[in-house]
Amino acid sequence: MFESVEAFYRPATVRDALKLLHKGHGSARIVAGCTDVMLERDRPVRFLIDITRAGLTYIRKRGARWAIGATTTMSEIEASPELHGVAGGILAHAAAACGSIEIRNMATIGGNMANGSAAADLAAPLLALNADVTLASDRGRRKLPLSKYLPCVTAGHTRNSILVEVSFPDPPRGPYSGWSFQRLGRTALDISLVNVAAGLQLDGRGRVKWARIALGAAAPEALRMPEAEALLAGRTLDHILLAEATASVERSVNPITDVRATADYRREMSRVLTLRALEECGLHAERAL
Repeated sequence: MFESVEAFYRPATVRDALKLLHKGHGSARIVAGCTDVMLERDRPVRFLIDITRAGLTYIRKRGARWAIGATTTMSEIEASPELHGVAGGILAHAAAACGSIEIRNMATIGGNMANGSAAADLAAPLLALNADVTLASDRGRRKLPLSKYLPCVTAGHTRNSILVEVSFPDPPRGPYSGWSFQRLGRTALDISLVNVAAGLQLDGRGRVKWARIALGAAAPEALRMPEAEALLAGRTLDHILLAEATASVERSVNPITDVRATADYRREMSRVLTLRALEECGLHAERAL
């Protein structure tokens, strides 16, 4: 891939990065940590545009929303005391599971989303947090739900824009709630075969007030499980309900067979990891009852 690279740029602003991107006429590549660049061997790249100095590294609370700049690294998310206090620290825990220390020191939240991998470790937690992404293009900036952005990446519809920020509303707070991130890989450093993010809250009688479930590597892109969430709402969290919800997840996923695992194995593990995630959420919630 690097044999075709003619120039490397490091713009100081997003506007300058966009100018360089358009100048490349489809042969320029936005990079930050560069941990995914070598995976795009089939895409000709003449210009690399490094946006790590464009002011996009931050973790901020803005009113009732959290905002994370696109070049914020996995290590910075993992170490953030603020994010450890949000939704049981689910985003920090997911970032800590992303490859080796060296990878986490380089890989960014923006790259993790913009690469479009169904196995991206932050995708499922961010979907469970109802995240949005902010895109910059020559038409200005626009916000898009992550659930709509990921299919656009898969379809190749985002190459003329730059992901500049990921944000999400402050999750529901209160007693009797719990969150969980579950991940299965061939090794601790390999990408996920399946990963699951879940959260729920119980009322004083042990019934589910709300639930959120999202999976990665179980379909062409990470996705929420609205049917399973609806099954849980308003009902007592017991083994019968968990069996119904996880069976719904197993029916809803659409995994692939590749060198890492078969579709059948991923489908079964989607059920198993969802069960583990919901059980962990339930344990955290029930301790406060």
